This record gives sequence, structure tokens and C-alpha cells, in this order.
Amino acid sequence: MAVGDTYTTGGRTITDADVVNFAGVSGDFNHLHTDAERMRETDFGERIAHGMLVLSITTGLIWQTRSDAEREAVVAFYGIDSLRFVAPAFIGDTIHLEVEVIETEPRDHPVGNGIVRYAIDARNQRDETVLACEMLSLLR
Repeated sequence: MAVGDTYTTGGRTITDADVVNFAGVSGDFNHLHTDAERMRETDFGERIAHGMLVLSITTGLIWQTRSDAEREAVVAFYGIDSLRFVAPAFIGDTIHLEVEVIETEPRDHPVGNGIVRYAIDARNQRDETVLACEMLSLLR
């Protein structure tokens, strides 16, 4: 992985089951995600996916897109910087990522040799950004 490398992931559609299960796992039963009647009367007009669900889908899309060699090199998810939930993601939206390697940094770490920083732009099927952040991976 070199600075400037870019790739686009495949898509992942957010389902009602995703939202219901995420509410159960996280304990976040906010009406934004769980109350269809109440949400019809808001500017959103319908339930929206949890931001943290969209972030979780983002990490999955990155992992699924990595080559076997990249998967072998990854020691750990190292962190997130500059996370922004730019626009709502709705049930039925299909999310894909535009990813760019923006930094590599040697690191003296007990289990890794370096950090790779990625700029992540999560987009829906209308090519609207719903989430933007920088993710870091610790590599061997």
C-alpha cells in the first residue's frame, strides 16, 4: 500500500434487519431508528440508520475489499480520526466506499511495524457522501 493508492469497494444495502439488530446490540432505540410513524412527520420522512451502523458497514466493506496479502499484513484496527456523519443513510440505501491511502508511517510497536491512514468517503447509490473519516490500520 502506497500513498496515493485508491480503490472503490463493492456495495452493501442497509436493511431493516440491520437497523433492528443494531438497535438491539447497541441499546440505541432512538426513535430516529425505530419509530416509523414518528419519523414520517420529520424532515427525514422515514427512519434512518444508526451512524455507528454505517461506520460498522464501512469497516466490513474495507475488510472484504482487501487482498489476501493485505489481510495477512493487518494486525489491528488502530483508530478513527475526523469522523463525520455528513448525511443520513436510509433503510434501502446501498453504501460503497471511495478509499485513498493518505499516509504510511513506520512505527515501533510490539506487534506491528507501521500505520496506514486511509481517507474514507462512504457514499450512497445517489453518490451522496453519508460518512467521511480517516481510518488507521496497524500492519506487520
